[in-house]
Amino acid sequence: MEADRILVVDDDARIRQMLVRYFEDNGYRVNAVGNGAAMRSELAKGHYAAVFLDLVLPNGENGLELLREIRNTSDVPVLMLTGQDDVTDKVVGLEIGADDYIAKPFHLRELLARLRTILRRRTVSDHPSAASDADETLLFDGWTLDVSRRRLTSPDGGDVTMTTGEFDMLVVFVRNRGRVLSRETLMDLTRNRHLEAFDRAIDAQIVRLRKKIEADPREPALIQSVRGVGYVFTGRQR
Repeated sequence: MEADRILVVDDDARIRQMLVRYFEDNGYRVNAVGNGAAMRSELAKGHYAAVFLDLVLPNGENGLELLREIRNTSDVPVLMLTGQDDVTDKVVGLEIGADDYIAKPFHLRELLARLRTILRRRTVSDHPSAASDADETLLFDGWTLDVSRRRLTSPDGGDVTMTTGEFDMLVVFVRNRGRVLSRETLMDLTRNRHLEAFDRAIDAQIVRLRKKIEADPREPALIQSVRGVGYVFTGRQR
């Protein structure tokens, strides 16, 4: 991954030009394309630090389907751009693996701030701010969560691909095992206040997380719901 290289996927040439100009002025290298085929070509040619992906593209292409393609092979941060304010689309996007969801029209400074927040979390292992984070390893039910390297290893020794949001959420749960956490607390502890009070965004992230760590996501044993309150992590330390 190249820390300063981002890809913009949007069918609106004016938006592409605006984002290229703004982010290049702020020190990033930007490639911008207008459809899914060009996106696939760019991702195949090199590594990107992040992708801005439009929800609606020409010729019937769907940004959510393209996001699903990306998630099949990569955990690169994806920020969805949309002119629609549809809660269902937001939930689906977050379930598939979007790291953020930004409605048009957007303020460029806010877009830059959200990108920097996501990239800062991704690079924390390269610039640890505290010794406890630098060497911290969390264990539960045979799983190994290496905080400094942002790596999750399953009981059978395999690496599990996770988005930034999923990883941050799991760290919060494991560090607070046995404590019932409200959605608002989870937003605070994962620094996702930009999601505002969008409870279903938290629920969607937890659905995705359960699919990766639960033996049966439909009957979760590690991340349990507490009706009317929030969630509690019940994994055993090993």
